[in-house]
Amino acid sequence: MTASTDLLLDAYGRVRDLVDDVVDGLSPEELATRLDEGANSIAWLVWHLARVEDDHVADVAGTEQVWTAAGWHEAFGLPFGPGVTGYGHGPEEVAAVRGLDADALRGYYGAVHERSAAYLSGLTDADFARVVDTSWTPHVTLGVRLVSVVNDATQHVGQAAFVRGVLLRRRG
Repeated sequence: MTASTDLLLDAYGRVRDLVDDVVDGLSPEELATRLDEGANSIAWLVWHLARVEDDHVADVAGTEQVWTAAGWHEAFGLPFGPGVTGYGHGPEEVAAVRGLDADALRGYYGAVHERSAAYLSGLTDADFARVVDTSWTPHVTLGVRLVSVVNDATQHVGQAAFVRGVLLRRRG
């Protein structure tokens, strides 16, 4: 492994730890709670960050997503097609992510993380310069894509932690 892969493994591992912490001990109702009609719930935030990581890492790795390959799409039973990641979701779609428990969210993200960590572990420094998306200017390299994924996940798990804090304060 290289210093670059070590750094990425550490960053992705921190997201996994934070996901575990943010859902721990919350009921399905609490996980689906939205602070107002336009806000995201913890369940939606964790589902979305897992879906984005799953989608993007599977794409660059050339593999099927964990979401479909391991049956998570069916297990979650959400009213979205298997390719949906939550990108562009509005309040109605966010509200539809409900009925999920902490174990399901933790399980899906854990499976995504394991697959991501296995992929990251096999990369060399030269791999990070490979162009993976030519629809942007400048073109997106593997290194930029992987940093973008962990940045997005970190933002969303932070949002979920904020919502958790509000919910726990309301509990008393």
